[in-house]
Amino acid sequence: MTKKLTDTIVKDLPTPSKGNKITYDGEVKGFGCRVTAAGARAFILNYRTRTGRERRFTIGAYPDWKTAAAREEAKELKKRVDRGEDPMAEVEADRHAKNVADLCDRYIEEHLQKKRASSQRDDKAMIQRFIKQEGDNAVKLEPKLKHMKVAEVTFSDIDGLHRAITRRGSPYQANRVLALLSKMFGLAIRWQWRADNPCTGVERNQEEKRHRYLSPAELAALTTALAAHKDTQAANIVRMLLLTGARRGEVEAAKWDQFDLTDGVWTKPGSTTKQKTLHRVPLSAPARQLLSELREEAEAKAKKKGSPLSEYVFPGRGGKGHRQEIKKDWRELCIAAGLVGTETVTDAKGKEKMVVTPNARIHDLRHTYASVLASAGLSLPIIGALLGHSQPATTARYSHLMDDPLRQATERVGAIVMPKGQGAEIRQIKGGA
Repeated sequence: MTKKLTDTIVKDLPTPSKGNKITYDGEVKGFGCRVTAAGARAFILNYRTRTGRERRFTIGAYPDWKTAAAREEAKELKKRVDRGEDPMAEVEADRHAKNVADLCDRYIEEHLQKKRASSQRDDKAMIQRFIKQEGDNAVKLEPKLKHMKVAEVTFSDIDGLHRAITRRGSPYQANRVLALLSKMFGLAIRWQWRADNPCTGVERNQEEKRHRYLSPAELAALTTALAAHKDTQAANIVRMLLLTGARRGEVEAAKWDQFDLTDGVWTKPGSTTKQKTLHRVPLSAPARQLLSELREEAEAKAKKKGSPLSEYVFPGRGGKGHRQEIKKDWRELCIAAGLVGTETVTDAKGKEKMVVTPNARIHDLRHTYASVLASAGLSLPIIGALLGHSQPATTARYSHLMDDPLRQATERVGAIVMPKGQGAEIRQIKGGA
């Protein structure tokens, strides 16, 4: 007769020479203790589903589970089986449930290609650094989302990661990661991986609109730094940004067939512009000169190597694709030009340290280009057309820079209306109506 299992009996069960051996309980049918050749002990329950399928459910390991508690758990499981449930099916479903790493992979595969090349790079970098926390640039933070089940990620998990990134001294970056996660979990709802978005309600860090323009002295310092920079390709990308006011992604992905150097026109395809429409802009004489020199240099190199000319103005390393990143170069240029500041950040161990950081962004070159146009008195519609703005409100940020030329214009009128040394005598303006 089979004995009722006790802790003493389970503890003294012999270890098989190979495989495993199950000793069953004399009270609850199908309940027993499995002992492996390594000596590990675990409580199990054998049962048969309504369809006749034989199943084995592992309740838990001894001594984490005491025999009496495991027996009671077996009784509860048997009640569920009697109701037509299959406890193992739930375990298997959970085992195969999608985790956050799976969500990242599907997002990259199915959604990322809909975004601009620069946005794709930014999203991939955030996924690697902050969400999957993989690679050389990974930031080790808690909570680690990568292996968490998509359906089990909570508001607290997302809020905790957002605050952890913020504490590193990267409040804007924290907001970008939050926005990316919100989009990904929104897609998870569409894909029926979960029912709600855990990012909803997470308070974003306050962001101030930056209107950073380089002063003439800063421009001069940057020009000097560009001349001395060892990576001439990166330096020329920055020069093109300054000369055209284009976005970084537009310059990096520029192809030779987009340029008419005879008439001095750059036709940007919609695939590279933020507004996703074709944008045709004139090139200044210095910009045309730079491009002509780059073309001559590229043709000479191609001829020397006996290889075809790259379709890209700024080809990638090894001739594959186009140049995609100049962040390291920009940092070096800012340090060389004195465009830096200091800030306190918290490292992965929670220690604060002072670091030197650029106080100008690559995108500020675009603002600088627009500020020069505005200060020269060009109208906002013209500036917007040159920058490729689809909304007038976007260009309106530069309106205050038009104060000086407007003041000069109104002073001219004032000089006619009220000459120096006279009262407010109205004078006839020749040619006026």
